Amino acid sequence: MTTLQLPAGVEVNGELKPGYEEILNPAALELIARLHRELEDRRQERLRARQQVVADIAAGGSLDFLDETRHVREDPDWQVAPPAPGLADRRVEITGPTDRKMTINALNSGARVWLADQEDANTPLWANVIEGQANLRDAITRRIDFTSPEGKRYALADGELAVIVMRPRGWHLDEKHITVDGQRVAGGLVDFALYMANSARPQLDAGLGPYFYLPKLEHHLEARLWNEAFVIAQEQLGIPQGTIRATVLIETYPAAFQMEEILYELRDHSAGLNAGRWDYIFSVIKTYRSRGTEMLLPDRNAVTMTVPFMRAYTELLVRTCHKRGAHAIGGMAAQIPSKDEEVNRAAYQKVAEDKAREARDGFDGSWVAHPGMVQTCQEAYDAVLGERPNQIDRRREDVQVTAADLLSVPQTPGEVTEAGLRGNISVAIQYLAVWMTGRGAVGIFNLMEDAATAEISRSQIWQWIHNDITLDTGEQVTAGLVERLTEEEIAKLDGDPAAYEQARQLFLEVAVADDFADFLTIPAYERMD
Repeated sequence: MTTLQLPAGVEVNGELKPGYEEILNPAALELIARLHRELEDRRQERLRARQQVVADIAAGGSLDFLDETRHVREDPDWQVAPPAPGLADRRVEITGPTDRKMTINALNSGARVWLADQEDANTPLWANVIEGQANLRDAITRRIDFTSPEGKRYALADGELAVIVMRPRGWHLDEKHITVDGQRVAGGLVDFALYMANSARPQLDAGLGPYFYLPKLEHHLEARLWNEAFVIAQEQLGIPQGTIRATVLIETYPAAFQMEEILYELRDHSAGLNAGRWDYIFSVIKTYRSRGTEMLLPDRNAVTMTVPFMRAYTELLVRTCHKRGAHAIGGMAAQIPSKDEEVNRAAYQKVAEDKAREARDGFDGSWVAHPGMVQTCQEAYDAVLGERPNQIDRRREDVQVTAADLLSVPQTPGEVTEAGLRGNISVAIQYLAVWMTGRGAVGIFNLMEDAATAEISRSQIWQWIHNDITLDTGEQVTAGLVERLTEEEIAKLDGDPAAYEQARQLFLEVAVADDFADFLTIPAYERMD
């Protein structure tokens, strides 16, 4: 029977399979306990502050650059730390969950960086949380292989592999299988501590370091909280301060107004910012949900990266990063290869155009969701970068973005259609049905969907219902209409009826209810073991 050496006040109530004790070792559990005790009160304070922002906007306020941090933005001298080993050239980054097969394929993909995802592309099943960490440890020490049920063997290639950058969960998610002094621990701190305790030293031995992507930040003080976690972990594990590097996803509307402040809070540990485009669209809806049609968005496919408010956001991100010596990383290309020749050709063309635009705009690299798209992304960046590792020296001083530019969300930058509504419903149902089984990245309609795109789907529907929006058919979007179309869309799907029923219940809970759920993953997590 597997047993753990538990520090005082720490309890683990998840199933302990053979080998779990290696990941849940005393150093890891002691670090989790310390991080929780020193940071939990402020985590809760920051979560309450998020709610206050929404309340202030509901009362007529608006987002803006902060007066109290003007000195940070106007100080011309400060810079972030120079690129860490392995992070100077990030022209292609592949994202994906940390299951064993994906770990091998991502590292072998030819991408410069792998975002090893314990967040939006991962379901936080207990087994995924622990076994994902084991897979990362085994990959770093080159002890990983995998044989599929069909007998196909996967192994790491000889030579250079993608550099691992691990994404822990956001501040809003708990880990219900670990408690400290009777309280649940932040899921992100669990992911971070397990990685630090098990993989930081092997990464250093390999000439790299423990690197992270930080999701869902809404305020620079949330970045400060992560920085404090980094200082604590490096001190406790005997790792030199400044070894950790973190790239922050600017994927919430409030964070877009605090980019420089976020870099400043993490400056000794900063590796740049990323344009997390899908969650950003979701956050626009969520943040201004109480303001009627003021921030009304049309069909998801109509909200491209070239509409004015999205263009302002990405231009400001590049300008901010390069001003401070940091990498600017572009957003996700969700397209995946298809067996349909015409669909496949269109997908590759979209990726090529998207990445070429980013590279011309000054980004230093970008994301793809599938190994088949790595070469297309690399060619776009090679055309601009050549042999240079990045273009951080391109300062983009021509960019002048105002708060009004970031807020320039037109009420109707396109239509709200029945096809768009049905598409949102189908994507959300299909995604949630799979998410509840333990998979967080799912190919649907020739796109790789994760929690961010499911959030857009259900939040758009909520927005349309609560603003009495009329479809192109002349029919008004109501809860009743959504419920009827949900039944119709489920009837078109093959698969487990029980899984779709569970997904239907969860989807309707977060799409048509009077109160807006901040994240669909919170009620979803409570429904799983």
